[in-house]
Amino acid sequence: MTNIALFNPANVPSFARTHELSETAKALTGGGVGSSTQRISIKGGVFRLLSGGKEIAAIDERFLDVIIVKAAPKVSRIFYAKSYDGDNITGPDCWSNDGERPDASAENKQAASCMSCPQNIAGSGQGNSRACRYQQRLAVVLENNIEGAVLQLTLPATSVFGKEDGDKRPLQAFARNLAMQNPPISPEMIVTRMKFDTKAEAPKLHFAPNRWLTPEEYEIVKAQGESDEAKRAVVMTVAASDGVKPAAAPLKIEGKRPVAVEPEEEEAPAPKAAKAKAKPVEAEEEAEPEVRKEAAKPSAVPAKKGKLADIVSDWDDE
Repeated sequence: MTNIALFNPANVPSFARTHELSETAKALTGGGVGSSTQRISIKGGVFRLLSGGKEIAAIDERFLDVIIVKAAPKVSRIFYAKSYDGDNITGPDCWSNDGERPDASAENKQAASCMSCPQNIAGSGQGNSRACRYQQRLAVVLENNIEGAVLQLTLPATSVFGKEDGDKRPLQAFARNLAMQNPPISPEMIVTRMKFDTKAEAPKLHFAPNRWLTPEEYEIVKAQGESDEAKRAVVMTVAASDGVKPAAAPLKIEGKRPVAVEPEEEEAPAPKAAKAKAKPVEAEEEAEPEVRKEAAKPSAVPAKKGKLADIVSDWDDE
């Protein structure tokens, strides 16, 4: 269904006939027009379902249909002092949930505020990038399993910022496009299709509307967005970060042994470079972050692959 047909006022369902945007919509528009251990990873350009840091399944399709039920009100930040070492996996040294100041529980704070931090200077990371990277945390449910698990999805800057190219939109541009419809549309009202950008070197997603939810589905999604799982999914914690052993036990699929996976390529520590003399910059200036080369792929793991419906069916057995 095209955007024109989907967003035609004549097709707007009764629950969407309002001119007020939700908190999720406000968060995803980037301020324009505001720990879960089950999550979706985009490591290696493949959608992977993980639980407790263990890979449960990999999805063959290059797209995934979800409903965004909640979003962190602000873009977060994360910093690793060391490069990734598969034999000595550690969590981040410093991070921020609001992108303004380090979290109180961060053990190696780099500065009193993110704006004054030397890791927020262009050139502090690889090439002209920043060593401290932007992330957007979402809580989503699978279209084929709306009443099922609420999953955490952490997106790198390249999937969040930037300009749209036709119908290819990064997250904030997608959310703004929804907000500009008449009446404005919140992400919780529709099924969103996430699709990999096959031209990008590192995992990068585009977002597009796929269909309206039914009134019955919308009621379920609203409840999912208010759940404790959704609230935990959008908060950065050490237990939720890569490389830190989570407390929760992994999901089990009969006949499949969960295998530990290394940190996401989009979150892996960047090699340190000489400190630049430039002044720290605002988040808006990193609209087109540098795309790092894809890290070497780990050895094969016995992760289940197949159609989404089959994978969801396995999860429903839990």
